[in-house]
Amino acid sequence: MSRLVVISNRVAVPSKDANANQGGLAVALQSALREHGGIWFGWSGETTEVFSGDIHTVEGDGVTTATIDLEEQDIDEYYNGYANRTLWPLFHYRIDLTEFERDFEGGYKRVNERFADTVRPLIGEDDLVWVHDYHLIPLGMRLRERGVTNRLGFFLHTPWPPSRLLLSLPSHRRLVEALFAYDVIGFHTEDWLDSFHRYVIDMMGGSLDADGCVVVGERKVRAIVAPIGIDTAEFEAAAVSPEARFTCERMQMSSTGRRLMVGVDRLDYSKGLSERFLGYERFLQNHPDRRSLVYLLQIAPPSREKVNTYQEIRANLEALSGRINGEYADMDWVPIRYVNQGYPRAQLAGIYRAAQAALVTPLRDGMNLVAKEFVAAQDPADPGVLILSSFAGAAAQMKAAVLVNPYSAEEMADAIDTALSMPREERVRRWQTLIAGVRDQDVFWWCRLFLDALEG
Repeated sequence: MSRLVVISNRVAVPSKDANANQGGLAVALQSALREHGGIWFGWSGETTEVFSGDIHTVEGDGVTTATIDLEEQDIDEYYNGYANRTLWPLFHYRIDLTEFERDFEGGYKRVNERFADTVRPLIGEDDLVWVHDYHLIPLGMRLRERGVTNRLGFFLHTPWPPSRLLLSLPSHRRLVEALFAYDVIGFHTEDWLDSFHRYVIDMMGGSLDADGCVVVGERKVRAIVAPIGIDTAEFEAAAVSPEARFTCERMQMSSTGRRLMVGVDRLDYSKGLSERFLGYERFLQNHPDRRSLVYLLQIAPPSREKVNTYQEIRANLEALSGRINGEYADMDWVPIRYVNQGYPRAQLAGIYRAAQAALVTPLRDGMNLVAKEFVAAQDPADPGVLILSSFAGAAAQMKAAVLVNPYSAEEMADAIDTALSMPREERVRRWQTLIAGVRDQDVFWWCRLFLDALEG
């Protein structure tokens, strides 16, 4: 088996702390590296006055990480700028929030070159190189320019936008051409793959060959659908751990007989949190007799706090939750508990297990692993109900969830009513269908699917 070199913007350095709070992607990539061996390379998250290319190596828990520090200007232009103010909103269909600045694109190009220069000596002759996400689209081309002939793969964790939106990016063709340096490109869903195909065919004169590869001139790349999963067995075990059980009991005591709904999302406009609050408010309006019998716990850790748009999101949600609580709360009940912090995985598993429903309702999402974690954490004898946005990538796999249009407050209110009224027999039936998929198509399945394609 070839060694694996994973490259992403940020790296989760191994920790001996079992309670370390890590996102779904971090857990997924660490699981892949434990299975295959190799290194995980990326930005340390730290700044330096002058870029040196010095590599910080850490080994632990079966994973070796190699990180570099970036200059403040790099972070402003590459990360806060092109990645999070240009590509992220554009790829999530928010052209109204997309900023096009020449300095941003210059920083994006410069940091991808710095990544290529630094990681090049770490790549062995037979290594498979797996690049992740929109931050590093040009990296494959930069590595090819530096003589890397290894098999290169790229996986996009966000949606791929329709051509009519991508055309708004001044350098759209150059960005897509860079993808043809890779041997394999992975998308979460058929929708994102179809959007990529349409751009290549309509805007670049490309075609699909008999093997399903995308061809432009003499260049060819295999583009596949590979929906990411979670480490299901690990999360199911976490859900019955002592810490999770304590958290579950704590939530049940805190609920005082009321039914708990939970939302867990980064503080991001793509997650549809304002729309979720408004849909829940509509439920409270439509069902006054049930107001004091249910509450929503919304966990929303801040992200990208240096980007003005995210500061506005936080202020808006604080005002909205405050207004709803002010209008509907009683002396012994508030409809929304809104928390701006993250929790360790075992505690999250306990919160999920205590909930009668989860609201996973992004306006647009590449996948959304919270939906899969919620299912994995449930009590098989008395599971909660997953309310899932039709616009999340996970909806393609999780059709037994209660699917909802997150833009419609009425649909959201109806979905909440459906979930809270659902008989146990139907909840169990839906959960059994969902957990079968989450178990079968877990992170190891995802890794094998992509790497089998990459090994050719």
